[in-house]
Amino acid sequence: MKVVFKTCLILSFLLLISGVFLWFLGNNEMLSPLAIASIVCFALGIKEVESLKNYQYTAWIMTAVLSGMLYPEAFKSWGGVNLRDKTLILIIIQFVMFGMGTHIKVKDFAGIGSTGKGVLVGLFCHFSVMPLMGFLLTRIFHFDPEIAAGIILIGSCSSGLASNVMVYLAKGNLVLSVVVTAMATLAAPFLTPLLMKLLAGTLIQVAFVGMMMEIIKIVLIPIGAALLYDFLKNSDESVLKKARILALISLIIIFGIVFLLKQNTIQGAPREFLGIFGFILGALVMGVVYHLLTTFEPCLDTWMPYISMMGIIYFTTVTTAAGRDNLLKVGGLLFVVSVIHNASGYFFGYWLARLFGMSKTDARTIAFEVGLQNGGMASGLAGTMGKLGTVGLPAAVFSPWMNISGSILANFWRKRAVDK
Repeated sequence: MKVVFKTCLILSFLLLISGVFLWFLGNNEMLSPLAIASIVCFALGIKEVESLKNYQYTAWIMTAVLSGMLYPEAFKSWGGVNLRDKTLILIIIQFVMFGMGTHIKVKDFAGIGSTGKGVLVGLFCHFSVMPLMGFLLTRIFHFDPEIAAGIILIGSCSSGLASNVMVYLAKGNLVLSVVVTAMATLAAPFLTPLLMKLLAGTLIQVAFVGMMMEIIKIVLIPIGAALLYDFLKNSDESVLKKARILALISLIIIFGIVFLLKQNTIQGAPREFLGIFGFILGALVMGVVYHLLTTFEPCLDTWMPYISMMGIIYFTTVTTAAGRDNLLKVGGLLFVVSVIHNASGYFFGYWLARLFGMSKTDARTIAFEVGLQNGGMASGLAGTMGKLGTVGLPAAVFSPWMNISGSILANFWRKRAVDK
């Protein structure tokens, strides 16, 4: 396999040189396919380059952006299926979050007792610095209202598992990182809609309760299913038997809920809460079914991060295709804003943590927790709003840069470990 990946890397540079040569000759017809082929080969090939292998995921994100920019029509619908359909987006983002959730363990929450101060500092910095910085940047740089709302949205989302990876690479406090990520995720259903209402309420219509329900659907429920799976992994047969019976009963109730909702006899808040109850039961079923699947295929756990990555690549591609015209107008400025926003998170996260008396190692951890946002969550929320090409656009620009800057900073700090 190493030979294959190295061949891909060589082929990537050959295709790039060929594209440049054709551009000089004025033959532009082949430039787009050559560019896609070159970056795909590069994304495959850097797996075998020690100094670049940590950027492979970022390379795939860049491939998604380039594909959406060059072939926007190809990512609007496939076989009559609308790729921006709200239901499809909801299902995919739930799979993404479930895949991420499989790396959060029930025992991780036990770390709250030993990291209480760090968790409070991390949550305070995350849900103050990033939303306010996003709001400030929208006042300095004049974007269209919906794009400006997207900048505030990604600043108001919780941190993602990327922060845990970067903390691990930087030799930071991984326990603190995991707990802050978990608690930020639990706080997001309330704090994200609240911050959006306060900071972006004049830019777009923000339904506080509606957004809260969407975050519960796309974040808490799939992660809850993953935590149930983690619990079942360490349970005896009697508990597993009860869980399977509950899952079967839940499945029957779900069918009943779907039937009631299709009748349109229930409207308003009762309909919304009935839907949420159905999703909660679905999480129970998903956790049990996934546990059963892993008993037949233990390697499934190792595949889940790749499934999550594919989901995020899907969002990035579709979002870029939907917002191509906007990106051509403000893409460069959005990138500048993403750099400032991200750097502000690292800077204020680190120095505020130090101001609160935390060690250098813990301050580095908080820097990643503040500077890195959950782009998948922002894209999912924009998709459920039906505004993937505007509100979702900042997430498509911010996410690749966050992975690049996070990897650079993690490797920098890794080489400059704090003396114990």
